Formats: sequence, structure tokens, C-alpha cells
Amino acid sequence: MSQDVYVIGVDYGSDSVRSVIVNALDGAEIAASVFEYPRWKKGLYCDPAANRFRQHPLDYIEGLEATVKACIEKAGPDVAQRIRGLSIDTTGSTPVAVNNQGVPLALTPAFSENPNAMFVLWKDHTSIKEADEINQHARRFDVNYLQYVGGIYSSEWFWAKLLHVFREDEQVRAATASWVEHCDWIPFLLTGGNDVKKIKRGVCAAGHKGLWAAAFNGFPPNDFFAALDPLLDGFTSKLPNETYAADQPAGTISNEWADRLGLNTDVVIGIGAFDAHMGAVGGQIEPYFLSKVMGTSTCDMLVAPVNEVGDKLVRGICGQVPGSVIPGMMGLEAGQSAFGDIYAWFKNLLSWPLQFLENEAQREAVESKIIKELSEAAARLPLHDEDELAIDWLNGRRTPDASQLLKGAISGLNLGSDAPAIFKALVEASCFGARAIVDRFNSEGIPVKGLIGVGGVARKAPYVMQVMADVMNMPIKIHRSEQTCATGAAMFAATAAGIYATVEDAMKAMGQGFDAEYHPQPENVAYYERRMKKYEAFGKFVEASL
Repeated sequence: MSQDVYVIGVDYGSDSVRSVIVNALDGAEIAASVFEYPRWKKGLYCDPAANRFRQHPLDYIEGLEATVKACIEKAGPDVAQRIRGLSIDTTGSTPVAVNNQGVPLALTPAFSENPNAMFVLWKDHTSIKEADEINQHARRFDVNYLQYVGGIYSSEWFWAKLLHVFREDEQVRAATASWVEHCDWIPFLLTGGNDVKKIKRGVCAAGHKGLWAAAFNGFPPNDFFAALDPLLDGFTSKLPNETYAADQPAGTISNEWADRLGLNTDVVIGIGAFDAHMGAVGGQIEPYFLSKVMGTSTCDMLVAPVNEVGDKLVRGICGQVPGSVIPGMMGLEAGQSAFGDIYAWFKNLLSWPLQFLENEAQREAVESKIIKELSEAAARLPLHDEDELAIDWLNGRRTPDASQLLKGAISGLNLGSDAPAIFKALVEASCFGARAIVDRFNSEGIPVKGLIGVGGVARKAPYVMQVMADVMNMPIKIHRSEQTCATGAAMFAATAAGIYATVEDAMKAMGQGFDAEYHPQPENVAYYERRMKKYEAFGKFVEASL
């Protein structure tokens, strides 16, 4: 290529959407923009006490338009004319009920304020009962339909959420033509789709959260779901058997969206995938390296050649799906339901009295320093075996062995326990939870040979990353990119648009490399080994106490 060409990556996170324009020749970021979801920010349609977290599709649409247009304005018309592809990633499983035209029900007048007609965010745990029923039900079948999702179905996933909404809301159930993941719906929207039957489903979402598998010739049979609950009878007929890897095009941008965004109509729209999967590519994942996308939660991705994985099935993870990260490779997913959210919870706990300050600027100034000061103070604390000990399940446990019924806990408190000591325990707990994932991969015959850190926590929390290296007794290298997921989406856009033949070629050309590496401190490793054993024993006690 003798002339610069550009692609757009769009990353839908839990709190905001961010878009980047990237030079496809070398990966240089040309422009970036972030949009916070206004309805979500106000807490609309959510009930944290009931574990209900819903997002209105208008937040997604407005964010897409605002960020892409802002990027194009920054980049200029010359760049806009040479944009060849656009791909998106989203949180997941974050599905929504749609009508026959593929329109989310919340975008229709009858359901515009109904949370059950909105996207059910990944962290929504209202379907714990339904997930447990799926797990119990699956044991009755000769075929193990949960074998490719670690053997345990989660309330964070596709079918549990669908069943919960159908049971709770008869009107939504009657109006539902299909149930669609966020990462599949946005490409459908951008390509001007108006027939629900023509939505192209990505193998990433379908395989990791929807029980789709080539071995089943698609989704599990209707008998499996009809026997679970008659409300699901016939629903698999509303889903396609074919799925697509994210290096494939979903189509070209529609005239309407080309006009709305200021793009040419020949821009290729790629198949969508989950944020951590594209983030792993943006972070230049390597075989047998665990790519840890660390934000509000974590999603840990590992890729390995399909022939080397063979018939190994890793218990208690979020699935193993060929092609879900890199086509031709097995993609294995794990993660923690809360990571940065744990630190945010503690910050909010400590800052509660600040709401009574009339000076808003003063309040924000203090709040902005809490985590930094806690981290520095915790790092100075001496390490004792009797230190406060915590369990990181404040939002349930994603892996290993999903259970959203579990709760966090802290032990060893006394009158000398102060905020830095408790913060230290919470950070250690989040790292012990990460270590449990690595231990599970290793014990199941999938060796973890290295760690890659991407995301906001990885780049902005040196104390956390040092504890992570010490707990893992393994170096962790931190990717340079500030927007790894969006950059990964851009790499997939470049591949879907035909600029590169493979995702690996795009990674090699567009990757920005690493700018930090944390090494375990030998004097701390033995301490954390002992503490890990205490964490495991404490966790068993908490779990047995349910």
C-alpha cells in the first residue's frame, strides 16, 4: 500500500463508548473520542439492589454517532475519504429483545420505558434462578450441552437472561421476534438491516454465551429448551445455525448511516465480537499468553492452536470456541465479575460523607485522589501473614466455576484496621481471584506461559499490577495502547475490509507494543503463596456458608 488508508474501531464499554480512527498501515491513532451514556449515568432503568442493570439502545446509537463524527472532525476530510472499514466490540453477554425488523423493542413507542425491552447488561444478575435451572436441567441429557462453556451456565449469559425476561414480562415475550447480542445488533444497524432473519451472528457471542457449537450443528436442539420451560419452545427456530468470525464482513454501511457519520458508502462493516476478545487482539495476544483485559471486571483471553488443544475441555471457564478470538485458533475465556468495581466500591464507601460538602469542586478533588493515596499507603505497609484477608466475589464469581450467588467478605478485622490495610486486602483478593484462573488453566492441561495486561486498571494502577506479578510469580507486560479494545476492533476492521489477509497480519502491522513490565519481587512471592492458600480456605468457608 503506497497511500495511507484508515479504519475505525468502536468499543462499547459498561459506562461509555469510545471510537478511534487508526492508520491501517502502522496502527497510529489519528483521532479518538469518548461518550458517556447519559441515561446510564443517571442510573435509569437500573436497580443495583436487585442486581438489575439495563441500558437503553438510544445510549448506544447516540454514542456511536457522537464519537465517530467527533473523530472525523478531528481527523479532517482527507482522512474521512480514505476510511475503508469499521468494526465494533461490546460488553457481553448483553442481549436485547427485537421485533421482526430487528429493532430493539425499547425503540418502539409501546416499550420505550420498559427495562425488559432494553439491553440486559453483562453485569445484570437477575437471572440467577434461571441459570441454576439450566445447570440442573443439563444433567438430564446424554449430550453435555454445557461442555464448551466450562460445564456451568452463568446468569450473565444469553439464555438465562432470555428466560428471565420471558417469565417476568408477558408483553415483551409476545412482541419478541428474536433475542440479539449487542455486538451483533450494531453491525446490523450500520448496514441498514430491516429483517431479523438476516442478522449475522458472531461466533464469539454465540459460542461463549449462547451454547452454539459446531459439534451440535448449531444451538442445542429445541427439545433441550422446550423441556427446560415451554416458554422457550420453538425459540431456536428464531436463531440461525450459521455464525461468523470477526474477520468477516457483515456488509457495507447503509446510505443512511454513511450520511449520518460522514463516511463513504463503500466502508465495510465487520462482524462484531465482545470487547475482551477484540481487546486481546489489540493487545497483541500470543499463544498460551493470558491476555487480561482489566476494567470494571476482567475478561481473560487465551489462544492456542486448535490441534494442540485437541479434546481438552477446561472446567469452570466461560467457554472455548474455535475462531472466537483469532480464526484458526481456539479461544478460551475466563474472568472475574468484579475487579476495578471492587476498588470503586471501596472509594464510594469512604467518600460517602463528602456528599454533604456544598463545594462540588472540593468534593470532586478529594474523590479523585482517594485511590491514588490508598495505593501509595498500601504499598508501604509491611507484609504479615495475619494481615486482613478478603474475598473478591463482590459481584459474584465468574470463573473458575461461575456462581453469582456468592458474596465478598473480609476477615481479620480489628480496631487497628484502617483504610489502607483494607484496601490492601481488596487488591490482594482481586489478584488471588486472577491467580485462581491461571491455576485452573494449568491444572486442566492448558499452560499459561505469560501474562499481558490491557485496559484502564493495567495502565493506571502500578500498585495493583505489582501485586499481580507477585501473586502470579510471573512477569506481566502492559500494552502501550490506551484504547486496546477499540484498537483491536480497528485491526478486525482492516481485516474485514481486505487490507490484511489475516488478523495476525493486522496485529503485526498495527500493534503498538508494550511500554511497561512488572516482575515478581522475590521477597514477596513466598508471602503471597501462603496468603493464596488462606484465600482458598476462606473462599471455601464463604461458599459453604451460603
